[in-house]
Amino acid sequence: MTLSLELLVATGIGWVTACGILLLLRGRSFPVVLGLSLIGYAVNVFIFVMGRLWTGAPPILGTGATVFADPLPQALVLTAIVIGFATTGFVIELALRNHHEGGSDHVDGLSDDEQRRREHPHGHRHGRPPEDRR
Repeated sequence: MTLSLELLVATGIGWVTACGILLLLRGRSFPVVLGLSLIGYAVNVFIFVMGRLWTGAPPILGTGATVFADPLPQALVLTAIVIGFATTGFVIELALRNHHEGGSDHVDGLSDDEQRRREHPHGHRHGRPPEDRR
């Protein structure tokens, strides 16, 4: 069995997307920013691959060239990289401001102690007071 370049690229895009989603589900700001960046990279590679994977083809149609690379996905990805960089900077600034004003880097703004109190309001894990347990 031979691995084609398309299968390799599709698998790579899938792994990067899966890692980005995993990081997005974290409760802290920095992993969420990294997850957004990874998903942005996966989308950029996906758009770039939509122009087909050519080897040895000129990027611009010249004289006598029958096969050429499509420049539109390249232009779209270049634009997406610039926009992604700007939005990543903005999200980092929001995370830093949230940490400065709220004193926590949790996405929901709660500290570790507040998060534990919300999950276990009575100070224990089973949801009912210790004297009611049988």
